[in-house]
Amino acid sequence: MPTVAPLDLEGHCVAAVFLGDVPHFALADGAVHRLDHGHKTVQANDGLLAAFHDAANDRLITGGEDGKVFAVTAGGNAAELASAGKKWVTSVAAGPQGAIAYATGKTVFVRFADGKTREFVHPRSVEGLAFSPKGMRFGVARYNGATLHFPAAEGKPVELEWAGAHTGITFSPDGAFLVTTMQENALHGWKLADGKHMRMTGYPGKVKSLSWSVKGKWLASSGAPAAIVWPFSGKDGPMGKAPLELGTRGNAMVTAVACHPSQDVVAVGYDDGMVMAVRFADAKEVLLRRPGKGAITSMMWDKEERRVAFGSAAGDCGVIDISA
Repeated sequence: MPTVAPLDLEGHCVAAVFLGDVPHFALADGAVHRLDHGHKTVQANDGLLAAFHDAANDRLITGGEDGKVFAVTAGGNAAELASAGKKWVTSVAAGPQGAIAYATGKTVFVRFADGKTREFVHPRSVEGLAFSPKGMRFGVARYNGATLHFPAAEGKPVELEWAGAHTGITFSPDGAFLVTTMQENALHGWKLADGKHMRMTGYPGKVKSLSWSVKGKWLASSGAPAAIVWPFSGKDGPMGKAPLELGTRGNAMVTAVACHPSQDVVAVGYDDGMVMAVRFADAKEVLLRRPGKGAITSMMWDKEERRVAFGSAAGDCGVIDISA
């Protein structure tokens, strides 16, 4: 049976991540707690709105109501990377070569590793940001679609149109597909080579969490009583194929998903605080954590693939050790 090391905090957990091999929990008040030979805390933003795990540089990028962007590293160091004055930083992302992007209102700023910054203004507010894993380009989720920019080069952005409000965005690990979460309980995708549309509908709730499986063969999502897992192994992604429905519970909704780093397994978090691991091949389930106080908001596996860090909307966080 997996063991759980709990960390009971006050407030909404925005991100639960491993930095180095140390679990960190970033709360909405801007405090970042870590379990590092005891419970330690560092203050980042004054009011945290967005967080992104920069795996390449082993850091957590945060943005907040104070208009600042911080990088939090494993030793508990919080360094200010950028400031947008008095505007709220509502979305952050990290990209190749140490670049980061952050959004305030209709504007996205890209800050390169050398400290140079470029600004990109959009007609409507920016709802989500993501860098492509291939080359220096980033995508913006916006009203009626997505926009692709190439910040290191001059030239026009690529506009991908689809009616409705797009709230979040992710590239597939091979850079072939772009997927957005939508206000109307759906995902929308584009095959970037030819602009073909992919409609992924039928969710009873809003999709707040997405996670790509190893090598990007599957995309797991929240927003239903099961983890909805779309197949992306074919050249046209999930078109014409049914998704897997894993970890179905009749009376609970999936609120967070985190795919295993090397196996076709997904950790599934629910609105009652339960966490399960489910295997894609046969839908075999393992209970990782019994229900808690709040909905699971964030999860991440460690590099050794032994532990899962989790956070909740009520602040009951912790680390699940599955090797036990």
